[in-house]
Parts: sequence; structure tokens; C-alpha cells
Amino acid sequence: MNVQLIAAECIQYFEENLSKIRACLDLVDETEIWIKPSGNSNAVGNQLLHLVGNIRQYVLSGLAGWSDLRDRSYEFDAKGGMSKAQLLDALIETVAEAVAEMKSLNPDELYCKRAVQGKNDWTVTGIMIHVTQHFSYHTGQIVFWTKMLRDVDMAFYTGPTLNDRVKTD
Repeated sequence: MNVQLIAAECIQYFEENLSKIRACLDLVDETEIWIKPSGNSNAVGNQLLHLVGNIRQYVLSGLAGWSDLRDRSYEFDAKGGMSKAQLLDALIETVAEAVAEMKSLNPDELYCKRAVQGKNDWTVTGIMIHVTQHFSYHTGQIVFWTKMLRDVDMAFYTGPTLNDRVKTD
């Protein structure tokens, strides 16, 4: 297994998901990013804070050895205080830092154990996969909430739709 290949795949998903998040933020206004769909859901603003916190904790702290300054409670408790632009800038900066760290990994480190959240049982590979999957998961939530707010097809994917494929089969 090649660390550069894994990193390249993760980076591709980071870029794809950042593009989707940008498109969503273009469609919602400043107040809507802090609206929670329900009592058991998180606002887009909370999702963005959470993504920054997760990437910083797992990649920048877990892989790169930076101090873990995460305040997970704040990520979910915040009800405002940052604009769409500030949240997006923080996410873009964090992703760029994470990408740089992943690109710099030594191939011999793939199976090395690293501590995240006080547990020393994460492999370097596991951290990269977890962060990528987590980023994609919350991007999907942001896309779903944007679709609910705006009743739009985000048109992220081109080509035949499922209905078109069924008709031609």
C-alpha cells in the first residue's frame, strides 16, 4: 500500500466536498447557516465548525503532532458569531494544512499507531480514511439541508439520471 496514493484519494474527496460546501453556502444566507433543522440536528455553521475541529484533531494533532486544542462542545453549541465567509475560510485553511501534512507522510508510517482523543490505537491509514469519510458524511448533511431550504437540485453529477437509465434498460 502506498501512502501517497491514499493521500491523493483523500485529497480528491476533500476537494470535491469543499466544492459542494461552497455551492451550498452560495445558496443560503447568513442567518440560515445557524438554523437547526430540528432539536436533534445541527446547523450548517455547526457542521462547518465540527469539520474544522475533527480535521484539526485527527490530522493536524494525530498525524502532525500539533497541540490538540479542540473544543468539541463549542462546535455544536455555537449559535452564531461567524459569517459564512469566515466559516468557509477556516475550513479551507484547515483542509489545506491537512493536505500538506498528508502529502508529507513517509510511506513507512502507514501502519504506525497514533493517538487521537487519548487513544493510541489509530493507524496513519485509519486516520486518513476516517477524516475523509467523516468529511463526506457531514458534507452530505449540509447538501441535504440546503436542498430542503431551497428545494433545488444541486446538479453535482452530470450524465443520465436513474430514471433515464431505467427507461433505456
